[in-house]
Amino acid sequence: MTGLTLHNLFFQREDFVLDLSLTLPKGSKTLLVGASGAGKSTLLSLISGFLTPQMGTILWRETDLTRLPPQNRPLTLLFQDNNLFPHLRVRENVGLGLKPSLNFNKEEKDRLYFILEKVGISSLMDRYPHELSGGERQRAALARSLLRKTPLLLLDEPLGPLGPGLRKEMLVLLAAIAEEFNLTLLLTTHQPDEAAYLADRMVFLEGGKIVEEGDPTSLLTEPSHPFLKAYLGC
Repeated sequence: MTGLTLHNLFFQREDFVLDLSLTLPKGSKTLLVGASGAGKSTLLSLISGFLTPQMGTILWRETDLTRLPPQNRPLTLLFQDNNLFPHLRVRENVGLGLKPSLNFNKEEKDRLYFILEKVGISSLMDRYPHELSGGERQRAALARSLLRKTPLLLLDEPLGPLGPGLRKEMLVLLAAIAEEFNLTLLLTTHQPDEAAYLADRMVFLEGGKIVEEGDPTSLLTEPSHPFLKAYLGC
């Protein structure tokens, strides 16, 4: 079932040009890979509405998102910097994804506690961000994203500051949550080997263009494009 469709998307800023088409099936988990400057963050900003393409369309199923403001798009964008407010406890930081006033009824409180439990930080709900580890802060940011109940989750290098063990743990958690909540994921990374823990497809971006896409295992073991071969050190 078609989820996100980018049709002849074109964006130019100074000397950088992004020009591509891409389809993400609903429920897919896609790793967007490329060197710094390849256009990964630009592409996520276009999809989420923080940048506007000069040409092309962005569709979620049958809905044209191209000119919609960010707050009206059925997606959540999670950055490497988890954007937790230092003066708010975990439960309040997470609760902002549900209701900015933080004035919850019983049903909303139940959902908040359910999500905190799902990401494994219910015991930390009364702590402040400075009292959390890097992995715990990312779990809190993920919980806030899930509370928004949007079907499309974009993640821009969300695991950058974490060590290998925590990265693997978070990738496994993301994969499990994506399955349970029927999310469509698009995650940018500099580390294509992360596909083994999360992705069912991989897209390699170079110079604002898609040069290879497909099954992660095939692309990692038998890359055909010279840019991907060089990136992987083949």
